[in-house]
Amino acid sequence: MDLGLADRVYVLTGASNGLGFATAEQLVAEGARVVIAARDPGRVAAAVERLGGAEHATGLATTLGDPDTPQRLIDAAGEHFGRLDGALVSVGGPPVAPAGQVTDEQWRESFETVFLGTIRAIRTLAGVLPEGGAIGLVLSSSVRVPIPNLGISNGLRPGMAAVAKELSDEYGPRGVRFVSLLPGRIMTDRNRQIFAASGDPERTRLDVEAAIPMRRLGDPAEFGRVAAFVLSPAASYLTGITLPVDGGALRGI
Repeated sequence: MDLGLADRVYVLTGASNGLGFATAEQLVAEGARVVIAARDPGRVAAAVERLGGAEHATGLATTLGDPDTPQRLIDAAGEHFGRLDGALVSVGGPPVAPAGQVTDEQWRESFETVFLGTIRAIRTLAGVLPEGGAIGLVLSSSVRVPIPNLGISNGLRPGMAAVAKELSDEYGPRGVRFVSLLPGRIMTDRNRQIFAASGDPERTRLDVEAAIPMRRLGDPAEFGRVAAFVLSPAASYLTGITLPVDGGALRGI
């Protein structure tokens, strides 16, 4: 299938590694060009090189907690590649702790970065996308089912999916799409952190795998291929949905 990604341009946040980088790799492999953003300048520079350098990618060292970040991404896409067709918005996971042990300060900080930073970004980006544009949000299966020991994620992610659904109604007449992606247990640094917090990472990993119908953790590239399709013109009638990428772990139909 030709996804229609040749020469299209996407911005991706949280994309120096993990699911964001895996998506950037797939987009570039299909002929798109990307602007990636992440906190660490060294990791951003290394990721740009891994994506093929300036012909295919450019990067910014920034976070969604900075109110100027969305406009900086838009400006970078225009300056380097002359257009912008969509975005994958991802932000680092909040602290690992059950809801009853999360402090007020942790809630406030996570709201500013994980929730408000994401909503600000997708609102700003949607305002400049042309017809056929698409925005993907990297959320979590906690949108549908709370995950033990991830109280902040359980509290904030469902609200983000609801906002994306409302925006899909608002921007649908303009031909701009929103899809919330719900990764399950995929072997990223975030899941390694969650396993480590259990006190017995290997036992926890085996227990998690046993609860997944495919009996294994996902690979970031498996998520990246789904995300690249969702952002592409080939998915032009797909909007306002939450799409699990979890090996069948969610039990709802």
